[in-house]
Amino acid sequence: MHPQRIGHGWDLHRLAPNPPQGDGRPMRLGGVALDSPAGPVAHSDGDALLHAITDALLAAAGLDDLGTTWPDTDAAHDGADSGAFLQAAARALRQHGWEVGNISATVVCEAPKIGPRREEMQASIAALLGCDPEQIHVKGKTHEGVDAVGASQAIEVHAVALIHRAS
Repeated sequence: MHPQRIGHGWDLHRLAPNPPQGDGRPMRLGGVALDSPAGPVAHSDGDALLHAITDALLAAAGLDDLGTTWPDTDAAHDGADSGAFLQAAARALRQHGWEVGNISATVVCEAPKIGPRREEMQASIAALLGCDPEQIHVKGKTHEGVDAVGASQAIEVHAVALIHRAS
């Protein structure tokens, strides 16, 4: 068996105004609450950054993805904290003999800006995973006004995770 594996995760959520004007949930990225007039339309809390990272870790370990493990058809997950999904994925990794090497994630949105809260997000993700913040890298990009993401109608996240055999 290979001592290292890589997984890719991706998530996209439509954005809508927050209640009472719309059905967007409060904006959370990486477990950090952000001021935003619009939020994700989602079954759970809609933290697209944690969703993409969870999927990347599960993929690296060859486990079922987020939607299969925690389906949006299950009422028990309505409004669920995405941090709990990430922590469960980290436990599953450890149970299968893996640990996190590092994670790199790119948040694609016009707003909110990621840079000012990036270190806070990295620390939050590291705390959820029980690893060093230096193992987590988050960056923000815009979509330059192109498509739904560029029109601030959606948020997209890509994540890559490297895992290695526990020592």
